[in-house]
Amino acid sequence: MARKTLLLALLCLAMTGAAQAQWKWRDAKGNVQYSDMPPPSGTPEKDILQRPVVTRPTIVVAPPGMQPSAASAPRPAASGPTKAELEAAARQKQEQDSQAAKQKDDERRAAQQRRENCSRAQANLRDLQSGGRITRTNEKGERIYMEDAQIAAEVSRARDLITSECR
Repeated sequence: MARKTLLLALLCLAMTGAAQAQWKWRDAKGNVQYSDMPPPSGTPEKDILQRPVVTRPTIVVAPPGMQPSAASAPRPAASGPTKAELEAAARQKQEQDSQAAKQKDDERRAAQQRRENCSRAQANLRDLQSGGRITRTNEKGERIYMEDAQIAAEVSRARDLITSECR
């Protein structure tokens, strides 16, 4: 029983190889012809309907002692990107990921700085609007009391900072 199964499998395998190596063309009378051999010479190209899918590679044998020429040497099939191309693509992706991470980190730092500036501006505005006397230190280190106009200007400046930094 196992022999019959094996024989049947081999027969099916042989048939699939033959089915792939089929030529299909239209003859002079208009009939469609199938064969494992190419159509007769003189058959117009427009009448060849199918060529074999599987083609065998051409093997060039050089005489002993001669080196095969570069033109006759078989060329490797294009099987996808080379190792160098894959490495270059990996480096480029890593660089893009690094740049994206750096940009995200910069954005995070800028957002943190805006939050800190917002907090300071709000605290400054609360102090300015507290109603008490506000003092500043001049360049000589002396304490100077601010006048109402100066306080109003500082309140306006603090509100502008809050508007720009507290989003």
